[in-house]
Amino acid sequence: MAGFKRFREVYFAEKHALYDKLSSTGQSPKTLIIGCSDSRVDPALLSSASPGDLFVIRNVANLVPPFESSGGFHGVSSAIEFAVVNLKVETIIVLGHRQCGGIRALVNPEITAPGSFVRKWMRIAESAKERVLQKYPGASQDELCAHCETEAILSSIENLKTFPFVQEAVNDRGLVLMGLYFDLERGELLEYDPADTTFKPIQV
Repeated sequence: MAGFKRFREVYFAEKHALYDKLSSTGQSPKTLIIGCSDSRVDPALLSSASPGDLFVIRNVANLVPPFESSGGFHGVSSAIEFAVVNLKVETIIVLGHRQCGGIRALVNPEITAPGSFVRKWMRIAESAKERVLQKYPGASQDELCAHCETEAILSSIENLKTFPFVQEAVNDRGLVLMGLYFDLERGELLEYDPADTTFKPIQV
């Protein structure tokens, strides 16, 4: 409640009534961030964003499932659709991070119960794990996790391209798909460079 009091003082105060505008004109964020549920990796805090700046989807290991229309419940897919089709965001960022628990469960599935929601969810990134195991056969468990964290970002970007409305937005209005990686151990943010297929630190 003390935190909510401070929130009201900042965003509902007479001198800074941001929500007056947001409630009367609606939201119009330019960026969709697909981030992890990890409590240490809050997209709004990392980017110093204000309310209304970002449309955010958070789930275990910041994964994007491939497009499919089986009639099931698709929370991530519906949020992506709303951001792209209705809000017409200009950029989609898949934001991964170091020490991801979901990726640890992907690399070491035995730490989750058979049939658990986490184990089933992490199957989305199984191809990323396979690529890492092929590229780094002698790597330690920690190294495998770090490589899988970045490789899973790329898998999610590829899955984004399977959504017809995403591909249409890329072709017709230049929607940008980006991969970012937050190294919380070093306080660094890295961006994927498709030209040389590596993640490079962003200089700030």
